[in-house]
Amino acid sequence: MSQHRRRLFRAPLFRAMNAALWLGGGLLVSAAASAQQAPPVTGEPQTVAEARAEETRAKTLDTVSVLGSRRIQRSSDTASMSPVDVLPMDQAAEEGAQFDLAQTLQYASPSFTSTRQTGADGADLIDGAALRGLGSDQTLVLVNGKRRHTVSLVNIYGARNRGNTGTDLNSIPLMAIDAVEVLRDGAAAQYGSDAIAGVMNISLKRDKGCEAVAGYGEYTRGDGENWLATAYCGAELATGGMFTVTGEWQDRGRSDRSVPKGSPRIIGDSEVTNRTVYLNGDSPLGDAPAEVYFTAGMQSRDASSAAFAREGIGSEDIPSRNSAAMYPDGFVPFIDGVLEDRYGILGLRGDAAQWHWDLSHTYGYNELRYTINNTLNASLANLDLLTGGAGISPASFDAGGFSFQQNTTNFDVSRYFDSALAGVNVAFGLEQREERYRIREGEEGSYLDYDGAGEGGNPGSQGFPGFQPGDVTDKSRDSTAGYVDVEVNFTDRFMMDYAVRYEDYSDFGSTLDGKIAAGFRATDTVMLRGSVSTGFRAPSLQQKYFSSTITDFISGEPVDVVIASNDSELARLAGVPNLTEETSQSATLGLTWTPRENVSLTLDLYRIDIDDRVVLSGDFDTSDPAIGPILEAMDVGLARFFFNAVDTRTEGADLTVTYDFDWADSKWSTYLGANWNKTEVTRVNTPPALAGREDTLLPERDRLFIENGAPRSKAVLGVDWTRGSWSASAKGIYFGEQELGTFSGTEAGVPNQHYASKASADVSLTYAFAENTKLTVGGSNVFDTFPTRQNPDETDNGHIYESVQFGLNGAAWYVRLWHKF
Repeated sequence: MSQHRRRLFRAPLFRAMNAALWLGGGLLVSAAASAQQAPPVTGEPQTVAEARAEETRAKTLDTVSVLGSRRIQRSSDTASMSPVDVLPMDQAAEEGAQFDLAQTLQYASPSFTSTRQTGADGADLIDGAALRGLGSDQTLVLVNGKRRHTVSLVNIYGARNRGNTGTDLNSIPLMAIDAVEVLRDGAAAQYGSDAIAGVMNISLKRDKGCEAVAGYGEYTRGDGENWLATAYCGAELATGGMFTVTGEWQDRGRSDRSVPKGSPRIIGDSEVTNRTVYLNGDSPLGDAPAEVYFTAGMQSRDASSAAFAREGIGSEDIPSRNSAAMYPDGFVPFIDGVLEDRYGILGLRGDAAQWHWDLSHTYGYNELRYTINNTLNASLANLDLLTGGAGISPASFDAGGFSFQQNTTNFDVSRYFDSALAGVNVAFGLEQREERYRIREGEEGSYLDYDGAGEGGNPGSQGFPGFQPGDVTDKSRDSTAGYVDVEVNFTDRFMMDYAVRYEDYSDFGSTLDGKIAAGFRATDTVMLRGSVSTGFRAPSLQQKYFSSTITDFISGEPVDVVIASNDSELARLAGVPNLTEETSQSATLGLTWTPRENVSLTLDLYRIDIDDRVVLSGDFDTSDPAIGPILEAMDVGLARFFFNAVDTRTEGADLTVTYDFDWADSKWSTYLGANWNKTEVTRVNTPPALAGREDTLLPERDRLFIENGAPRSKAVLGVDWTRGSWSASAKGIYFGEQELGTFSGTEAGVPNQHYASKASADVSLTYAFAENTKLTVGGSNVFDTFPTRQNPDETDNGHIYESVQFGLNGAAWYVRLWHKF
């Protein structure tokens, strides 16, 4: 057993938090969304729009959370012992300003962050998503309660999620989703690796009937056109089960906010075309007390990201990174990616002697293949020129790619004993998981140095050099786990949950984690809740084995950088140890208050301490005493490594308030959600071979990526109005300040990049022509707000605006037409 995991019940923090729970009388959490109550029924006839609004509220009230509890037979009035938000997706799919899931949640959930990157290579093609200001790979994502795979990409660039992997939420169409449940609590003891910040469960629809949406939108500057066509159908099977199918086609155009006008840079959204199909269903097995269930999802995505521009005649880029014969005025290379995502669940569940059992297998696969277009290999063009040619190179290269595959088998058993105390639920289960990560070599021209004389001309495809033979990898690992979860209702007012999980990994050893949660109904309107837990996150195979030589732009100047795999000889010589798991200790304390049927409030405080957090290091340069000569021989300027670099502490608070009422012959629904969080690096874990070199391992710029990768505060204030056939929605979103570092650094007298707090607003107006047809028009960021302007020589993307807070594209408008068949 890893020495980190021997401290489950002896860690001082864990003991102190546990004692605090008992002294506080315990805690109870109620799901924020399900705490909303419908307005009093007036008996007046309802219009089409009002009926739709009532149906949405009813769905919210009837939603029963599966997160945070293993109990199967739960009633809707049973509150959870951990903070869970239930976010129905029907209104977002039919009327929302955002056409994908990640951006929909960005403008709906205060604790959730997803910012589109630009000028960040592959990170431009996949939107990272995270909770509570932590990394995207510290949030576990489930679909119908089953683990979903992460992407094959590990983020190397960008102001958000640097060094992280994560889950691609946009591979699931909005129309296929019934609700998204967000468990804002550490839950590794219940669900396994990655659940340090929390867990998101995406519950797919099982409704009868068919519906379709056509949508169009664009930024007010006339670019970034967004087309959407999506449809859903659900039908009962002859066996009594359900079968649903959802199809989606989305085409998003490129936007450009580069300055000055006519700049060779392209800064904004990448081009994306998604083609997605999702199936979901279940069927009883004859007269047996069991049923088979299944989910299958497939998405193909073509995406294109603009890299840094190479300048033309009169610049230092000729002949080093350009050819006057090919691009005399300069050029912008395009990093074009083809992404394939596959997901499947096949399971069997039933009941035997009052025990509920569930056996399932889940398959996940994600692949990204790069083609670099509008580019050249400068060394080949230079060689052609030296040998009497025109200085020509191919303008397109297959740069290779990578893939990640995951197979998970689960067997879960539970039973509720209603005669024990006020009710006891016992659950236990086993999990076996296999993972595989591969890197594929690019074509030779994407990485070779043809100019052996070294007279100029950098090797490889400009914008993104291809993966070399030394980068090729095919690595796998497996893990097995077992858990026990006991939920005890001591009385109708006091309950507790105890969970423990043991997990063993083939590549770094075993872990043992636990969680204790408690809930106490202090009065009929006030509930208290809380939890303490330990957790872990296994380093991803992507972090352990990613390897590439890339071009970074530092203060506007290109520098070749090698990212060496953790098991490489270069990492060993540099003194970088083998990666091990991140470990965490978490505590939450909160309350929910419902003074009236139509008013609710929840408040949660939390603290998350993470040890041995995996990050991407700072820059080892050619002056390094250990590897400097090797870097010079490799003709690269810098090297970076993944390692368990730091310990961090995150503290914060979540607040939600809802109020529904009738006024002026209209129905009103209001919502306020707010999150505040602060992450601090409490320690730099310096290996013995690198003692005294903390500034190289984690310079200030990289530290700020960890501490300020997301705004420290965020709030959402929404108002929905319905009257007759008309309805409207207005939402204000507040993004707190951020501070990022610079290339020059404060030691050179250059202040950090400060991003002041900003506010955005979305509005929409909907008219229901009939019970089954409605049209919505609206706008997002209607006040055309932009982040604080910066010095482009000091930003990560070389632009006056970094991809922080809410992006850098400005206002947009949209229209949606929904029809139910």
